[in-house]
Amino acid sequence: MPKFLIQATYTAEGTQGLLAEGASGRRAAVEQAVSGLGGTVEAMYFAFGEYDIVLIVDLPDAAAMAAASLAVKASGALHTRATPLLALDEVDEAARRQVPFRAPGAGRDERT
Repeated sequence: MPKFLIQATYTAEGTQGLLAEGASGRRAAVEQAVSGLGGTVEAMYFAFGEYDIVLIVDLPDAAAMAAASLAVKASGALHTRATPLLALDEVDEAARRQVPFRAPGAGRDERT
């Protein structure tokens, strides 16, 4: 199942909700949303700095991730960033594949 790294920053309204519910309340809400899309939460951490919360989730496909992202962003409570994560064997497979690519300008005759 594809993995995604989700980094999120709370808006003022989202922070008020977090203060009212607590971290465990948000964890339950996240798990419910992710499981409702057929996925699981592998890790969830609160942080400080650029992002307030960092998650690793397993979801069935990119469409499930997009659905979650749309629902969260529509709430106005968070600004999110989702990054697909690749396993080592997936990168090894990608490195073995031949790609018929020519860089711009490479291998062309010089014309004067």
